[in-house]
Amino acid sequence: MGGSRAQLNKPHKSRFSTKSSRNLHKTSLKDKSRIAKSERNVAKGARAARLQRNKMLREQKKAALLKEKRASSSSTSAPLVILLFGLSASVNVESLAEDLLRVLSNDGAGDVSSTVASSEYKMRITVLKAPHGNLLSCMEMAKVADLIAFVASTNSLYEENASDFGYIDSFGSQCLSVFRQLGLPNTVVFLRDLPSDLKGKNELKKMSISNLAGEFPEDCKFYPADTKDELHKFLWLFKEQRLTVPHWRNQRPYLMSQKVDVVADDLNSGKCTLLLTGYLHAHSLSVNQLVHVSGAGDFQLQKIEILKDPNPLKLRKESDAMDSDDVIDVEVVRSLDPDSMTQEPLVVENDLDPLAGEQTWPTEAEMAEADRNQKQKRLKKRILPRGTSEYQAAWILDETDDEGSASGSDTDDGMVLDETEGCIRGPKETNNSDVDDDEQASLDDRDADEETDTDSVMMEDDNLTKEQIEEEIKKIKAAHAEDEEYPDEVDTPLDNPARKRFTKYRGLKSFRTSSWDPKESLPPEYARIFAFDKFAKTQKHVFAKFLDMEQENRDDCVPVGQYARLHIKEVPTSVASKLCLLAKTMPIIASGLFQHESKMSVLHFSIKKHDTYDAPIKAKEELVFHVGFRQFVARPIFSTDDMNSDKHKMERFLHAGRFSVASIYAPISFPPLPLIVLKSAEGSAAPAIAAVGSLRSIDPDRIILKKIVLTGYEFIELEPEMAMIIVRNIFHLPVLILAFVTLNYPQRVSKLKASVRYMFHSPEDVRWFKPVEVYTKCGRHGRIKEPLGTHGAMKCTFNGVLQQHDTVCMSLYKRAYPKWPEHRFPILDT
Repeated sequence: MGGSRAQLNKPHKSRFSTKSSRNLHKTSLKDKSRIAKSERNVAKGARAARLQRNKMLREQKKAALLKEKRASSSSTSAPLVILLFGLSASVNVESLAEDLLRVLSNDGAGDVSSTVASSEYKMRITVLKAPHGNLLSCMEMAKVADLIAFVASTNSLYEENASDFGYIDSFGSQCLSVFRQLGLPNTVVFLRDLPSDLKGKNELKKMSISNLAGEFPEDCKFYPADTKDELHKFLWLFKEQRLTVPHWRNQRPYLMSQKVDVVADDLNSGKCTLLLTGYLHAHSLSVNQLVHVSGAGDFQLQKIEILKDPNPLKLRKESDAMDSDDVIDVEVVRSLDPDSMTQEPLVVENDLDPLAGEQTWPTEAEMAEADRNQKQKRLKKRILPRGTSEYQAAWILDETDDEGSASGSDTDDGMVLDETEGCIRGPKETNNSDVDDDEQASLDDRDADEETDTDSVMMEDDNLTKEQIEEEIKKIKAAHAEDEEYPDEVDTPLDNPARKRFTKYRGLKSFRTSSWDPKESLPPEYARIFAFDKFAKTQKHVFAKFLDMEQENRDDCVPVGQYARLHIKEVPTSVASKLCLLAKTMPIIASGLFQHESKMSVLHFSIKKHDTYDAPIKAKEELVFHVGFRQFVARPIFSTDDMNSDKHKMERFLHAGRFSVASIYAPISFPPLPLIVLKSAEGSAAPAIAAVGSLRSIDPDRIILKKIVLTGYEFIELEPEMAMIIVRNIFHLPVLILAFVTLNYPQRVSKLKASVRYMFHSPEDVRWFKPVEVYTKCGRHGRIKEPLGTHGAMKCTFNGVLQQHDTVCMSLYKRAYPKWPEHRFPILDT
């Protein structure tokens, strides 16, 4: 019965099976059981190892989180910094700070210090009040804030200068963009001036949250802050909150000063010792390290004093209580002195040897190479007339010599095409751009080579009148507009030969593939800077060395969270006096430096023009760079970021809407670090945000090429009769004028040839630039064939038929370098 109705299943296909499974039927039963058992054991062991590894990772994260929480809330940790920032001018930050400090200190009346230790909340807090309208103070406070509390007031809805949704004015919006660029820590929003009735309060609160939520991070919380109970609720929630700060701030130690003093140095006139007192954050600081004082520069430490904490977390008995000022002046727990053998030296520039480039005697290798060249010249065969003696042969020139002697009447040898490097070189190239100054003086400001010292005359000369300053600003704006419309195009000067005016420029066969030696013709400033063979490896080694020093708990280090006084030696007296004035409106920050970070090099930043800045930013213009905690003055050049080439094109202006690379001479800073660029606003002493970005790399060998484009106009020649008919029909000109016009142009030429005028003004210049390739704006490429006449016209051949309206161009390049700043730190110029 079941014979015909029995179920027949298809066998499994073994097309995709492994070789071992296909040969499994060939093994014995004993081997099969052994193999199957080992596979089960391996799978079971792998699963157990995977579960054990995941468990270990969870325990490590849990332990790290618990350690971080205990460190932030322990009695030895530094006080948490809360920055109160008003989003509009109508916000009263002073009253909110007083209410918050009184809640923390349980003091109903009287003056309260800005740093409070609360036994109720078991934490110490420093409250900073951002002055509305002072951009520099707001930036410095945001760099050290553990929590930024943005304060919004419902009264700002009725202000004239408020934004579309009313709560943030123009200055508040500007600072918000700066805070985002620096990296936001934990953020909250306080809502003030809410109505007293519950229904109106909830409705206005919901409307405020819906309007402000898009301007802040997703995890930002909103709290009403009108009453003591509301502030009490916020503090309890803030106590349990996990704090996150920007990564760049956790890399190095820093001290936010609460008191600034100056001690005169009797041995060194004009110098003094700067005393900064405050809590140490992030990492431990060694007395042998260098420190950077924001805006003032890099200095060595004379000593560090660890003081008794004026705001301990545990309550003291009333009999032992002392004023904070007495503690700061008297109670010195421990003093650390630097070791002269291990202290980091303050090296800024490399030792310049003016005779380093001199060569008094050729080396053996150079002499051997000269001998080989001489032998090759002797072995070279020359075709001479029969019967010519050796003396007569010495007077007969080669074909190459004949061509060179006929190329021009001057002693110049012309531009020579280098086949190996794919570029066309001039006869000599100077080592720096000083030659441009004399040549540039006779040219108009709209000329191509706008990179000399005359660019910054308006900024450096204090004797200019208001009308002269306005005229200079108009010229810069006109040059910026012309650079956007006609980039890199220049005119050949009439009173100066092009072969001399552009003697340092060279042609390239291909901007992407042609080679350019990064060590060739370097300026004298490169003898003053430092370079690394492997910068990434050096940075990794420096960070590892710093972490090892911190983990060793050495005696020369101040632990994090301690209340200390830094004795910074050899500070100029004028700088110290200015710091004392600035300390009234903003905190003075002293940050520890890693090894090599005081040395000068070439830094490259990825930079973008700020949306709120409309004025043109010219290359080599003096700007103030805020890189992390550090500040310095620089005169950058801007360039493109070409991913497929080792050469990058220089830009004369920083254009809006796109990223560029800014290259400057500045002290070394290890990335990643944020960048804020400030520039003095026109007609105002207050700085404005010009650009934002981040530190990209440190590489003196990055090749930045300045490009100029010489233009001329081509004319396809016609018969005189045909030219007269065309011009008479179009312009209705008299016959006499038509005859004069046609006599100025060549008469016969093919479709692939054209005569080009107004690119050069002498036949010698045409012969000089003859090896350089020319091209048209419509995409044709060609060569210069020969000069025509005595006024710089030339005949060119192209690879296609030209259009009547086309323009002939020639691209020339030379390497550009940043400008060395006259003073390196902004406080020297305030």
